[in-house]
Amino acid sequence: MRFLLVTFASSFMHHFALIGHPLGHSLSQTLFDETFAGRHDYVMLDIESLDGLRQIIKEHRLSGFNVTIPYKLKILPFLDRLTLEAEEVGAVNCVRIESDGTLTGHNTDSEAFFDQLRMSCTRLPKMALILGTGGAARAVASALRRMGIDYRFVSRNPSIHQSITPIISYEEAYAMTDAVSLIVNATPVGMAPISDKSPWDRPELFSKKNLIYDLIYNPSPTRLMQEAASMGAKVKDGLEMLRRQAVLSWEFWGIIDR
Repeated sequence: MRFLLVTFASSFMHHFALIGHPLGHSLSQTLFDETFAGRHDYVMLDIESLDGLRQIIKEHRLSGFNVTIPYKLKILPFLDRLTLEAEEVGAVNCVRIESDGTLTGHNTDSEAFFDQLRMSCTRLPKMALILGTGGAARAVASALRRMGIDYRFVSRNPSIHQSITPIISYEEAYAMTDAVSLIVNATPVGMAPISDKSPWDRPELFSKKNLIYDLIYNPSPTRLMQEAASMGAKVKDGLEMLRRQAVLSWEFWGIIDR
């Protein structure tokens, strides 16, 4: 890792949080509570705007926080500096509050996806489709670049995302399915409370050639995963990635040993 590890004193409780909206789908508090076992606390802060972020940090006496949808990109202007990882990804899902109040943004999603994909593949794919263009999608793209895997972002409205490349439409993606082994869902479609939907309208195009990696972990399996599995595709949800990025967050906050 390329960040400076700052170790908090372990003799007193520190306060951490997840910031996003909505948060009903998240298992983060359960995961963190199990790990912290009362040594530190972790709260869910469902906020409709990042306005007043520093006041929220002060009120909850936070030492750090995670960031989820829809703020992984929107939080960038509110931060004082970024780690090299966050700069590479262009999105932040983990923030450390320094002793002087400085907010340092980091990204643990990319490293977590990198680790989990390597564990899931006997042979790395040559080409991938990334469904979505948000912070999670950019973290996936960063990991794929590290692996030397070519990819395309897929959007229903590619013309409005001209700042992100390479990007194609779903119709173009459907035409590529037979030649693409890895398809990653980095959209919230399929997550509670819209768990009856899938971001992919042509499941009949899936085959045993495909690995469908859905970053959603609640519910699991998602409709996308169920439809892909029915066509013989290998499927994987995002739970292990969630666990791995959490560990990387704890390391960045300096509250666990490596």
